[in-house]
Amino acid sequence: MTGRHLKNEKRALEKVVCMKNLLRLTDLQASDVYEIFHMADEIGMGKYDGFLNGKSVILFFPETSIRTRVTFEKGICLLGGQSIRFPGDTLDKKEELRDVFGYLNNWADMVIIRHKDIRILEEAAAYAKVPVINAMTDQNHPCEILSDLYSLSKLREDFIGDKYLFCGKSGNIGLAWREASKVMGFELSQCCGIGYEMEDVQVYHDIEMAVKGKDIICTDSLSAEERNDFKGCQVTKRVMDMANRNALLNPCPPFYRGEEVSGDAIQSDYFVGYAFKKSLLVVQQAVMVWCMK
Repeated sequence: MTGRHLKNEKRALEKVVCMKNLLRLTDLQASDVYEIFHMADEIGMGKYDGFLNGKSVILFFPETSIRTRVTFEKGICLLGGQSIRFPGDTLDKKEELRDVFGYLNNWADMVIIRHKDIRILEEAAAYAKVPVINAMTDQNHPCEILSDLYSLSKLREDFIGDKYLFCGKSGNIGLAWREASKVMGFELSQCCGIGYEMEDVQVYHDIEMAVKGKDIICTDSLSAEERNDFKGCQVTKRVMDMANRNALLNPCPPFYRGEEVSGDAIQSDYFVGYAFKKSLLVVQQAVMVWCMK
């Protein structure tokens, strides 16, 4: 084998070794999370301007996505890249994913997927020769929770030492918070109706019992049928008054006043507000940089 061929093989190997996916928060170590946070700080200072110059990022997103899609597409643009979007159900067509990615590997520099089934993302990652990022599944939502933790790190002296309460069912948001607690080591409890429990966390079925001693209160929306089973779990201003001093209310959007959270809780000083989600832009940019750097 010639020296030129050896160099080419070395470059290809380095690309494979350096390439990283983000499918689950449990793919990360705590040190990786802090590295992503540091990159987000640097992006805010303009360090990675032009990082995606000449790069094409393929997005598979449903039409209904708002916050995640806007921040990924804007983030790609600000880093100098080109985004090409397809509907999420494009990956459900008859063509096998190994063939889809056999072609996309010729042109794509990164793939970002929002799809209900995480197995689709796992299969895509198996065939893709570029990073694959999870923009939400029915099983988790890693970038959303990374953004929340980053925002909390700017508001709290010890966001890992805080006690977290998740109010909602065992779904993608709750399971992503559980993933984060395993990686970062913070204490997480759940308040839910009977039959909606997550494994490996302390569970309450009464919000007044659950909220005592908690610092960060997170919620997720519920279907009409589920709300009947969560009558004892609504987060109100009175409930927030029972939490620890300086507690924060962090409802996952879209939230619905009068359902999982009351209007007076949203209007209170406990609600971290829309500016809290501003971090979604820089954190998702940092995730892209981290995956490709």
